[in-house]
Amino acid sequence: MKRGIILVCLCSVLILGLVSLAVFAEVKPNGLISDNAVLQQGVRVPVWGTADSGEKVTVKFQNQQVTTTAHNGNWIVWLNPLKPGGPFTMRINDIEIKNILVGEVWLCSGQSNMAWPMSRVENAETEIKTAKDPMLRLYLVPKTKDPAPLPQAWKECTPESVANFSAVGYYFGQHLRKALKVPVGLIDSSVGGTPAESWTSIRALLVVPELRDLVGKDGGRPVAYLYHAMIQPLVPYAIKGVIWYQGESNASRAQEYRILLPTMIKCWRDTWAQGDFPFLIVQLAPYGRTSKPDTWPELREAQLFTAQTVPNTGIVVITDYGDCEDIHPKQKKPVGERLGLLARGIAYGENIVYSGPIYKSMIVEGNKAILSFDWAKGLHSKGGDLKGFTVAGEDHNFVPAKAEIVGENVVVYIPEVQKPFAVRYGWSDCPDVNLFNGADLPASPFRTDN
Repeated sequence: MKRGIILVCLCSVLILGLVSLAVFAEVKPNGLISDNAVLQQGVRVPVWGTADSGEKVTVKFQNQQVTTTAHNGNWIVWLNPLKPGGPFTMRINDIEIKNILVGEVWLCSGQSNMAWPMSRVENAETEIKTAKDPMLRLYLVPKTKDPAPLPQAWKECTPESVANFSAVGYYFGQHLRKALKVPVGLIDSSVGGTPAESWTSIRALLVVPELRDLVGKDGGRPVAYLYHAMIQPLVPYAIKGVIWYQGESNASRAQEYRILLPTMIKCWRDTWAQGDFPFLIVQLAPYGRTSKPDTWPELREAQLFTAQTVPNTGIVVITDYGDCEDIHPKQKKPVGERLGLLARGIAYGENIVYSGPIYKSMIVEGNKAILSFDWAKGLHSKGGDLKGFTVAGEDHNFVPAKAEIVGENVVVYIPEVQKPFAVRYGWSDCPDVNLFNGADLPASPFRTDN
């Protein structure tokens, strides 16, 4: 009898223990909080996940300990600003998350030129072989239109992990690693052939009258899907900023893009609630020779307009690294490095030249148009005389013009046009242009008329 009671008690204890372990095992961090992760330095850092309601969750990291209780199956704690370095170990109840670094975290997003992997760049085999840096970490968001739990997929940068990662993102991170001397984490959330409205919440589109018609369109596909499936699940992971390479799929709607891109940026910033974090834009590369020559120039102009009017944004010009026959130029390293330069100026406040010449104003003296620029120190032409300028008189007929550099100005003229009305530079889908500043950064295409 006594033996039976003892056995029953032992079985009860064992069952209770197993139940307890099962309940405890329900505590699970979000997929972004995983081995090899990089956490953003210098800001409050969220750590969150799922658990049974009422379960106590304790997070220990860098001499901090924070406890909370799960509600409705979710929990979140906030760590005070962290110091860079690592690797560190985080404990969440009895879960150990290892090899964590603290440094700078950037989101890399857009369409195919951002998604373009290292395996398909110029000199890919050589570049991949040397891509080994344990202080650079990569997270590749699965390409999906349906929201799903994020996988625990942070990886150290190795030839194996970098091969399918964004080439622009990798070169950007490589540049920051060398310049900042801190760990860098990159999150690649990009999908080829996608318009900007797909990366914007339906709510954000609906509150802007000019964009309401985009909801439910996009070639018959709901536009709810990339923002909700590949951006919103990343929130509230602390980031420093975003690099963005997209626009090809919106090129035929440039005037709309002037409203759409700022709306998308505001949507992301509102969602993250981290203030106006840096948002760095890659201007479209030269490509194609369409029957409507204003298509891509107007989209580039819309990108530049955003960079000039939305706070804490900037633009990278790549007129010297396009391919008229290929919408996916293989030279991604200069793009990533220029984004790195832009980040160092805008996000990190370095006193450096991080932009090429940007058109500022025009005055007319006789038959000459005198153009002034921001970022104009050291203006020069590459490979001979200046090219890519056209001028129009009062008939608005643009013809190729001569251009000369005079100090920090460019003088444009042609004998046949006695009174210049407007000047354009690089105003074609695939412009042949060569105006640079002393930092060897190219001037953005522009027009003085609108």
